[in-house]
Amino acid sequence: MKPIIKVENLGKQYQIGLKAEPYSTLRESLVNAARRPIDALRGAKKNGNDRFWALKDINFEVMPGEVVGIIGRNGAGKSTLLKILSRITEPTTGRVELFGRIASLLEVGTGFHAELTGRENIFLNGAILGMRRQEIARKFDEIVDFAEIEEFLDTPVKRYSSGMYMRLAFAVAANLDPEILIIDEVLAVGDAEFQKKCLGKMKDVAERGRTVLFVSHNMIAVKNLCERALCLQHGQVISDSKAEETVDKYLQAGIESASERNWAIDEMPGNNNIRVRRVSVHGLNKPPDQLLLATDRIVFEIDFQNNLDKSDIDVTWDLLDNQGTHIAHIGAVCSSDGKLGTGLYRTTGVFPPGILNSRRYSFSVQFGRNRREVLFRMEDVLVFDVHDNLDRDGNFNEFPGVIRPVCTWDTAFLSERIT
Repeated sequence: MKPIIKVENLGKQYQIGLKAEPYSTLRESLVNAARRPIDALRGAKKNGNDRFWALKDINFEVMPGEVVGIIGRNGAGKSTLLKILSRITEPTTGRVELFGRIASLLEVGTGFHAELTGRENIFLNGAILGMRRQEIARKFDEIVDFAEIEEFLDTPVKRYSSGMYMRLAFAVAANLDPEILIIDEVLAVGDAEFQKKCLGKMKDVAERGRTVLFVSHNMIAVKNLCERALCLQHGQVISDSKAEETVDKYLQAGIESASERNWAIDEMPGNNNIRVRRVSVHGLNKPPDQLLLATDRIVFEIDFQNNLDKSDIDVTWDLLDNQGTHIAHIGAVCSSDGKLGTGLYRTTGVFPPGILNSRRYSFSVQFGRNRREVLFRMEDVLVFDVHDNLDRDGNFNEFPGVIRPVCTWDTAFLSERIT
């Protein structure tokens, strides 16, 4: 059987420090064009080696009907790979052969026009996929029913919440009969019911013989949905085998824990909206370098630079255990009046004691605006360990279960016999 996806010696190199200017005037463009030769001469020596390979020497094949998971730490190259496969980004080296119509969901609202309504965007996306209007119309009711946005169908999508955006984007991608469905972190947005619907739909797509590439930090979902998985590390494939084997290798890779991270001013991750200076997790009234115990109140801190004046900024933490189980989705609006000015801020949250079991955890952080627009998201910001200091008959082995609550118990005498 001929593969539906064939990747040979694929590589993608980026120039560090290049700035993308979304809008500029004609005058600015002319000035920049005049400066470019001078800047090139001045900076050639300084920036000659400021390049890195996001992907290097990637080789694999995917057969029709396969469901393949792609896992790895943040920055491993997963999203870059999907962008190349989706023909959004050109590779620097190597080649990709695709034999089928592709539908991809890489970010919330990818491919949507903000000024168009939900109805118009459904037909626009179908046209981009090469479908005739009659084909899209046959699928229209199914898409709307899955997305659950019927009452907002004729509203411009710029007024949608991030959850509505994602529901519609996924419904369009999954229901327009692509031969290849590419999904990047679809479980990162939306409630538990929506995530369950997405997984069910992806299984349905796979059972119809379609090919699915699925990127996720949810290891349980990867194990349940995928037959095979690739693990990326530093832009290279370090494992390509059965999903369970690849996930186990990834989880046992000996990732070092770090309870605090700081970035220099010129290296702060983020974008024009938000920049992150520091993240930390520690016990209340304890420094980050002390052991985090199951009985501690756990403090999450993040220092960030807000560049949006008078905005309703919110920060959300997604806490996962070492098996990829989503433990908690917590967060808050960053200002009491809902209007945060520009500047450096610290947001602090306190998790109650006696909840987390003794094991390794990681968390991701997401900044949003108006509780519907995603401004910036960081995956696997910190990896930390919780230690159990509660003696169970002298046995300090890990307790089973996801949580480790400390309960108060009492036994009272009722009667000598049942009456």
